[in-house]
Amino acid sequence: MYAVAVRVTITDAERARELLTSRVVPAVSGAPGFKAAYWTWPTDGPTNGLSLAIFDSEDDARAVADRVPGMATDAVDLESVEVREVVASA
Repeated sequence: MYAVAVRVTITDAERARELLTSRVVPAVSGAPGFKAAYWTWPTDGPTNGLSLAIFDSEDDARAVADRVPGMATDAVDLESVEVREVVASA
């Protein structure tokens, strides 16, 4: 399995949550090889976000990673996108 790790700086938390649930989550969860994903932000206030999406293959993960810049919205600044191999899970 492979993961796509994304870091963002949140500029508008309300708008970010709205676009996340209406556009980003459906696009990622509908991608080939999708297994699971989590989008997070700090408990003391949404200043930055970290997401991790899991896919069956490296090719599936890279295909989504390549689409991430196009999914970024006016409510976040994209900081980084990485594809990583999942070496263990629980």
